[in-house]
Amino acid sequence: RQGAFYRGSQLVGTLPAPLFLFLAGVSLALVVDRLEEKGVAGAAIASTTARRGLEIFLLGLAFRVQEFLLGWGWAPWTDLLRVDILNTIGLSLVAASVVPLAARGRARQIFLAAGLALAVALVTPPLWTTWKPDFLPWWLASYLNGGHTDYDPKPWLFPLFPWVGFAFAGVAVGLVMTEALRRGRAGAAQWLIGGAGVALGLLGLALDALPVQMFSVYDFWHTSPNFFLVRVGVLLVILSLVYGWCRVKPGRWWSPVEQLGKTSLLVYWVHIEFVYGRFSILPKRTSSIELATLGLLGIIVAMTLLSLLRTRLKSRRLRLARA
Repeated sequence: RQGAFYRGSQLVGTLPAPLFLFLAGVSLALVVDRLEEKGVAGAAIASTTARRGLEIFLLGLAFRVQEFLLGWGWAPWTDLLRVDILNTIGLSLVAASVVPLAARGRARQIFLAAGLALAVALVTPPLWTTWKPDFLPWWLASYLNGGHTDYDPKPWLFPLFPWVGFAFAGVAVGLVMTEALRRGRAGAAQWLIGGAGVALGLLGLALDALPVQMFSVYDFWHTSPNFFLVRVGVLLVILSLVYGWCRVKPGRWWSPVEQLGKTSLLVYWVHIEFVYGRFSILPKRTSSIELATLGLLGIIVAMTLLSLLRTRLKSRRLRLARA
């Protein structure tokens, strides 16, 4: 745990959560674009996306109940009210529904989403320190800053601040992509997105290097707007690279990543217990790098097979329904 490999793996491990929320925002943008093409009003679009967000939020609550029951005997009842990633994805989609509701026209929607992302990043540091919402019940305050049970923010939880900011960023980028696609300039847009990602990352690092920071309590890794910029930059570069790979890969190769993406909720739900829970396939905190790598490969293969089974069963049901 003291080696460079472990520290590097932990840094890479900070990417999945912002990636989930960013892609949730991109998916919302795609829904907004599709419904606008059909002439659906902004209020109706917002209602549709907010309902989907509430569904995911309720699934997140159900997941907490499952985890509490599986941990019966040692899990405290307060775990039922933990702010987990599914809860935050759901509420983030509800919050992001304000974009099609409040703004008309693609440019205004993009600027609103980007502005909200920046606002979230700027409000996060005081919410975690000098503006703690300790006047609220702890379980409600926890959704704002992760102050689970004692109002002291927990960096391993997923409160709306800063995490909802990644969803807003995803909405902005998704709307840029749909507009570029409509104008036949998707390739150029992806180059710009990748370049913007590099610029944001460098800007975040440059701001972090300044001798004076905006906030009196500065925590780069957990609440800093500078780290938020770096992570959004990394997400934009990843998006651009993935687009480039999809353009140049030979033929229509089967992709395990695309397959897992089709059943991401199921895969997330199932894998958690085998990685972190009672049925963990590896001993906790005592595994070597080699054993942990084997465990990672094993869980990837198992979840890919589960995903394939799910899609095939779904396809079979659709064929039977049409027969």
